[in-house]
Amino acid sequence: MSKVGKKPVDVPAGVTPRVEGQNVFMKGPKGELSFRVPDDVAVALEGNQITVNPRTETRQARALWGTSRAQLNNIATGVSKGFEKKLEINGVGYKAAAQGKSLNLSLGYSHEVIYTVPAGISVATPKPTEIVVTGVDRQQVGQVAAEIRARSEEHTSELQ
Repeated sequence: MSKVGKKPVDVPAGVTPRVEGQNVFMKGPKGELSFRVPDDVAVALEGNQITVNPRTETRQARALWGTSRAQLNNIATGVSKGFEKKLEINGVGYKAAAQGKSLNLSLGYSHEVIYTVPAGISVATPKPTEIVVTGVDRQQVGQVAAEIRARSEEHTSELQ
């Protein structure tokens, strides 16, 4: 039995969930997200909780059981609170500046490294050496933070 999968997903206050077959939609104060639960897993909305159970006892169904529950929990958290990753730049003269939908990184070269921020993500620079990536989709926030790190590591290894 999946330790993660057997727990129901508690829907936070202010979030309205909707289950249509294998599709789960959640709308909250931060935005709206959806997730298609794999066919090997059954999903049900019971009151203010979403339960996930495997349809069969196959290895794949058991694997997708916990994964689906974790995805639904991340969606519920994302639309209610959102997610955030903080990056810090270390180095003399290194700085970052958010300008609209782009992030300009000055990493000691003759040119600036420019990263275009995708839709659904916001990037802020409260200090010149700090980058804060926020959004409702946990996977996308982590991916953008990893891309910024990778983009800057192409030029230097000082971004952590």
